[in-house]
Amino acid sequence: MNTLFAVTLVFVGCCSNVVFLELLVRDFPGCGNIVTFAQFAFIALEGFIFETNFGRKKPQIPLSNYVIMVTMFFTVSVINNYALNFNIAMPLHMIFRSGSLIANMILGIIILKKRYSMSKYLSIVLVSVGIFICTIMSAKQVNVEKGGTEEDGVYAFMHWLLGIAMLTFALLMSARMGIFQETLYKKYGKHSKEALFYNHCLPLPGFLLLSTNIYNHAVLFSQSSPMEVPVIGLSMPVMWFYLLMNVITQYVCIRGVFILTTECASLTVTLVVTLRKFLSLIISILYFQNPFTAWHWVGTAVVFLGTLLYTEVLSSIPAAFKGYKADKKAE
Repeated sequence: MNTLFAVTLVFVGCCSNVVFLELLVRDFPGCGNIVTFAQFAFIALEGFIFETNFGRKKPQIPLSNYVIMVTMFFTVSVINNYALNFNIAMPLHMIFRSGSLIANMILGIIILKKRYSMSKYLSIVLVSVGIFICTIMSAKQVNVEKGGTEEDGVYAFMHWLLGIAMLTFALLMSARMGIFQETLYKKYGKHSKEALFYNHCLPLPGFLLLSTNIYNHAVLFSQSSPMEVPVIGLSMPVMWFYLLMNVITQYVCIRGVFILTTECASLTVTLVVTLRKFLSLIISILYFQNPFTAWHWVGTAVVFLGTLLYTEVLSSIPAAFKGYKADKKAE
């Protein structure tokens, strides 16, 4: 029952989160900083009340270690959201972030001296090829859509290229953070709720560096057209409503993943998250009519095939089916 509830939270929360994020980004492409700040503030407040009991509970992992992790987490979160300001379409943003497997494997080999099976290396090749196809096709669309003079086209392409560089850096930094987190958990034990709180609370002062951008977008949000909030009946600027719903659905998504990790094997968690990403991508393409060519579909299919191959989901399905039939016969 808990597993079904967690899966529902993941799909409903994460997919809704993508919708509200795209609604925000469509009108204000540079609003990534205020979105990131709102998400961090909400999760930090919830953790302060329910996890640390208003600061009375001491952390199980030393704060000095959290400072290192938080620096990486803050950098990744801000850069990922800010990249949307550089002509990066939401579908490409989602596909690119699915390349975390590549970064994890590369850094695992370099830092942890890990070795993988041939199927793992094949899966990484597939994911790399899929992302490459989608990236190249998106690059062509940037040049076509911007039109204008040749100089404008070059500027638009370089602007987009900077966004791709930001996503690549965030991908590698995220993988490095994952390895650091893995070593911490091995040493001090797994404290996911605690890590979630400190990862979102400690970076809050860092947003002072982005305060001007956040304030400017808060003013712009306040000037957006008013809407009546369903059920409550109160009136508020539509962009603030989108931001509120984005924050709430982000929290629902994170809680769903957390429950899932405590109830299911990591393989199941990876499969659910992968399917969720695919559904979010479909929603982004169909609902918001984002440009997506046949080659984008090919690249997307290759990315998800590589992901499933890496997690060994495909090879485990026949075994699971045999086990299911054996249980039926026993009954």
